[in-house]
Amino acid sequence: MENAKLLRAIIETAIDGIITLSERGIIESLNPAALKLFGYELEEVIGQNISLLMPEPDKSSHDRYLEHYKQTGERHIMGTGREVRGLRKDGSTFPFRLAVNEVQYEDRKIFTGFVHDLSKEKEAEERLRDYANELEDLVEERTKSLKKTVIALRDAKEEVSLSLEKEKELNQMKSRFVSMASHEFRTPLSSVQLSSSLIGKYAEPFQNKNIDKHVHKIKNAVGNLTTILNDFLSLERLEAGKVEPAFHTFDLVKLAEEITEEMQLIAKQDQNIIYQHTGLGSVVSLDQNLLKNCMINLINNAIKYSGENTFIEFNTEITGDRCIVTIKDNGIGIPEVDQKQLFQPFFRAHNTGNIPGTGLGLNIVLRYAGLMNGAVNFESKVNEGTTFTLSFRK
Repeated sequence: MENAKLLRAIIETAIDGIITLSERGIIESLNPAALKLFGYELEEVIGQNISLLMPEPDKSSHDRYLEHYKQTGERHIMGTGREVRGLRKDGSTFPFRLAVNEVQYEDRKIFTGFVHDLSKEKEAEERLRDYANELEDLVEERTKSLKKTVIALRDAKEEVSLSLEKEKELNQMKSRFVSMASHEFRTPLSSVQLSSSLIGKYAEPFQNKNIDKHVHKIKNAVGNLTTILNDFLSLERLEAGKVEPAFHTFDLVKLAEEITEEMQLIAKQDQNIIYQHTGLGSVVSLDQNLLKNCMINLINNAIKYSGENTFIEFNTEITGDRCIVTIKDNGIGIPEVDQKQLFQPFFRAHNTGNIPGTGLGLNIVLRYAGLMNGAVNFESKVNEGTTFTLSFRK
């Protein structure tokens, strides 16, 4: 008797709706939560067919489902849960998760349905989707604005390069641009990146592919913009003479393995970065930050200009007095007519198409290598790939 009272108390106070049906689909009981969800009084639904609580097309097919189950024993939703819609007394519908179980009770079968309202979850999912779209539009708008600024700066450089005075004016323009980009773009970009990460985290319970796709697009767009800003800031510091190498000893293999792991995360589908070291030792004396920047820049180019399902070879070698870094890809290659100008700032080969880039990366690599008394060489053929080699005195 006490157990029965306890069970009734649990059912009456349950947050989710609980409905019991006869074998013929007739409603025998609803707990208060279920009555509230569907908007009925108890006496209005007792003895009614369960299809009363269903909109079309479930309403018409429910009796056929029960008859099929009684004849064949085949279970479509018994013991499992699925998402359906319910019909309220006022004619409105709402989403809920339904779990149905069969119970043998006093020599007869009854069915118990557990109803979990999904209205709030669906509303939250819709708000997250709208927010992701708004963020995507914001990033696209800022991307267009920054591209216009970069194009304007490139055109300005061509116009003022005719004289020293105009060159000085260009440097001033670049300094103002870099200052503006640093302050006006970095803060909102960081906010967009953080917000997109939070959206991705909050959306995990919904497992919605559309939200994941838009969040991924936002992160990629922010990453591209951040790379552009970093290139301009690095160029400005180099031209202002603010970059001075700090030589110290470090483990080259450890650095290269960390970079390989980091860059593999941004590689294209089935693109694999294969790292290998040659030599008995692994300790060198160089500027670790400048060398890391050179490696990342070259590997990033290999990723961008190579297709999916390709290998990128990343090798380090220490000989008696040299440290050699090699990055080889099987990408689009560099046309011979463009190779002489490859290290010029803002220059991009004619076959890069719509692949994003500023034309500053290789110029920065060349200058960083020079600061460490190193050299940069390359070999390339169109559609056969490119090999870049960094060489330094150990």
